[in-house]
Amino acid sequence: MINVVDYLENSINIYKNKIAVIEEDKKITYESLGYLSKCVGSYIGKDHFNEPIIIFMDKGIDTLIAFLGTVYAGCFYTLINPLLPEVRINQIKEVINSKLVITNEDYFTLASSYFKDCEVKLISDLKEAKINEDVLLNAYQNHLDVDPLYVNFTSGSTGTPKGVVISHRSVIDFIDHFTNIFAFKQSDIIANQAPFDFDVSVKDIYSSLKVGATLVIVPKKYFSSPASLLDYLCDNKVTTLTWAVSALCLITTFHGLDYKVPTTIEKVLFSGEVMPIKHLKMWMEKLPQTTFVNLYGPTEITCNCLYYVIDRNKEYDCIPIGRPFPNERVFLLDDKGNIIKSKSTIGEVCVSGTCVGLGYYNNEEVTKKNFVFNNKNYLELIYKTGDLAYLDEDDNYVFVGRKDFQIKYQGHRIELEEIDKAVMNIEGVIRSCTIFDAEKERLYTFFVGDLDKDIITSDLRKVLPTYMIPSKIIKVDVMPLTKNGKIDRSKLKEEVK
Repeated sequence: MINVVDYLENSINIYKNKIAVIEEDKKITYESLGYLSKCVGSYIGKDHFNEPIIIFMDKGIDTLIAFLGTVYAGCFYTLINPLLPEVRINQIKEVINSKLVITNEDYFTLASSYFKDCEVKLISDLKEAKINEDVLLNAYQNHLDVDPLYVNFTSGSTGTPKGVVISHRSVIDFIDHFTNIFAFKQSDIIANQAPFDFDVSVKDIYSSLKVGATLVIVPKKYFSSPASLLDYLCDNKVTTLTWAVSALCLITTFHGLDYKVPTTIEKVLFSGEVMPIKHLKMWMEKLPQTTFVNLYGPTEITCNCLYYVIDRNKEYDCIPIGRPFPNERVFLLDDKGNIIKSKSTIGEVCVSGTCVGLGYYNNEEVTKKNFVFNNKNYLELIYKTGDLAYLDEDDNYVFVGRKDFQIKYQGHRIELEEIDKAVMNIEGVIRSCTIFDAEKERLYTFFVGDLDKDIITSDLRKVLPTYMIPSKIIKVDVMPLTKNGKIDRSKLKEEVK
């Protein structure tokens, strides 16, 4: 298999009348999904083969049709969230330099104003285009598995977003192993939480297409109402959650599982941040037969490179990030670039294999910094994650923290995650996040919970050295989140300005 549309084609052949995607009161079968995607692809493929196509709309069934239509045309897609700030949209536009933008009626006027130099087309019009088998066949025959599938943008340290380029080969190799290891099947109902411009959604989309499962798109509005969210999961008899940690913690923070338990859930796979053990226990107590899996991996290596299945008979002080997926090599490098072979020694997580992305789109300089060749004898491309970890006695990798979060404070090197771990161990604390203000040389810890901040300071003094005690502890009602479901550290920083 060299093209992800083969997943869709195979599922059409077997499950053509089955519901492929649900979006609230909208549904579409596999056969219709394929037909409409080919209509879109026939239009795009005439003039835009192997070009980047911008998709400018919210996630939904039409967005998936735009994605797959782009792929049928032999192109690759970038989703731009219309609600992003104008400055951010313009930055992405400059990097991707697309000639065609696909949008819907809700955002057509906005798209026309942002992309004046591009052809802006409505998805509703493209779905009515006539299928051109010659165009589609030409695109398919001239396609390589190393061609780009999508470009997802992440934040850049320079202030300019970085577009991570991922190929068909990388997605196919990962999804084949991912669905096999965790026994995805056609009867699964997969609830999508992640935005479509975040790589967690790649697992939802392509796992569904691979096995002929049903993808249920969870509207964003439900994540501000845990009761409505749980009703939606239960009503749709969801079996699978591949969610960000913060999304799962949202439910337990507001005691949502005391309201209703989605008992049909068979597997919960989480990633993005360190899972607080007390929140994991709440989920596991309510779902005693469910498999829970900790996933690890940055966008640049196609979703995940490590996984760890939670052992219900084990008490965890820290949940490992586990062992590599098949056909992915994970290793640690020290500060001098030497491979660390001894256990319990901390180093930078590095990854090689088919999973490694094609670099940052239109950004050769930054690509060369993070995607490097690690072998003098042949071209072994690796990605340096910037994450720190060590190998434990059971040969599982254990996440320590980010290089970025390793700070030097009062002459000491400090991992901010270590402070958060100590705070989270205090009875009554629900969530914690520590940030460092380099300008003021001050540590700030934010927490959600029902206790006095002086108690936290007192308890921390019992387990941490003086130089690791935060300058200020601030109580918040809820942690602000980025659109990808991670704690928004920049917003927390604004709280202390």
